[in-house]
Amino acid sequence: MRRALLFALALLALPSAQAADLKPFSASYTADWKQLPMSGTAERSLSKGADGDWTLNFKASMVIASLTESSTLRMDKETLLPQKYHFERGGLGKAKTVDLDFDWSAKKVTGTDRGDAITLPLNRGVLDKSSYQLALQHDVAAGKKSMSYQVVDGDEIDTYDFRVLGEEKVQTKAGSIDAIKVERVRDPTQSKRVTVLWFAKSWDYLLVQLQQVETDGKEYTIMLQDGTVDGRKVQGS
Repeated sequence: MRRALLFALALLALPSAQAADLKPFSASYTADWKQLPMSGTAERSLSKGADGDWTLNFKASMVIASLTESSTLRMDKETLLPQKYHFERGGLGKAKTVDLDFDWSAKKVTGTDRGDAITLPLNRGVLDKSSYQLALQHDVAAGKKSMSYQVVDGDEIDTYDFRVLGEEKVQTKAGSIDAIKVERVRDPTQSKRVTVLWFAKSWDYLLVQLQQVETDGKEYTIMLQDGTVDGRKVQGS
């Protein structure tokens, strides 16, 4: 359950509306379980380096667990090209570390997951578990109603599917924000987990809320606390 909350926190702060027009940002969130007195916080930031590469950093913490994630990526016109990915989970329970290198000239992904070696074929469009979120933002902003991504997940390349459910106002700690509601699509015969996300229309489609129901029925909500996009403070009505 603790790992599930940290996993949901890792979906936070999906940054820019246009993949070819990324903007630096920072955001903080709170997370609360509906059935339990358990809470957590998360922070995410996107910054551009002197070499033109972008770095997406993430950190989540709870009372007895923590998670960090970092993805370095490069833009080639409208295509996101991940370069390096790092994930680390610590605290009580099973620790986990993942490191990936994306070699586009050799067309392969290499690295380790919990110490196990990984080698996978790399084709244009393949993303890591952080950079795919940028592609999702781009497609939601472009008005698409259904989206599918090829993501390196463990020792395989998995397909992540999403669909747009409509528009809603979300009451966040930064005020009322007009948002696009999106659902992760899963095969109900394979997983009963439900994930719904809301993206702010006027703030480069920053994620402002996430709700997840686990297979055991546990439910939690993640909410934007405060943030800035391209130097502008996020404010609702």
